[in-house]
Amino acid sequence: MTRVLVILNDPPYGTERSWNGLRLAGALARRDGVEVRVFCFGDAVGCAVAGQKVPDGYYHLDRMVAAVIHHGGQVGCCGTCMDARAVREDGLVEGAQRATLEEASEWTLWADKVVSF
Repeated sequence: MTRVLVILNDPPYGTERSWNGLRLAGALARRDGVEVRVFCFGDAVGCAVAGQKVPDGYYHLDRMVAAVIHHGGQVGCCGTCMDARAVREDGLVEGAQRATLEEASEWTLWADKVVSF
C-alpha cells in the first residue's frame, strides 16, 4: 500500500495549482493499492466549500474534493485557516473535515510521499 499526502496552499480559483493538486489526488485515489489524503492550508480551504457556483466551462473544485472522498480519500482543512476566512465546517463538502496542525503533522508522518501544490 502506497500512502500519499497532497498539500494544497493556493486558492481554489485564480491559479491552477489547487486544481492540479486535486486532479492528481483524484487520479491516485482511483488506483488500487494507494491511500490518499489531502490537506488544505490557507486559501486552499476554499476548495472544499460545498455548492460552488462557477461560470460554464470552469472546473468545480468542490466536486473534485467530493470525488477524492468518494474514492476513499480523506480531506482535512486547517481550522485556523478556516476561521480566518469565515469558513464553517458545516459549509464544507460532505466528508471533508476541519483539522488541526497536529493532524497535518500526523498525516505527514503517515505518508510515504508528500506532494505540495
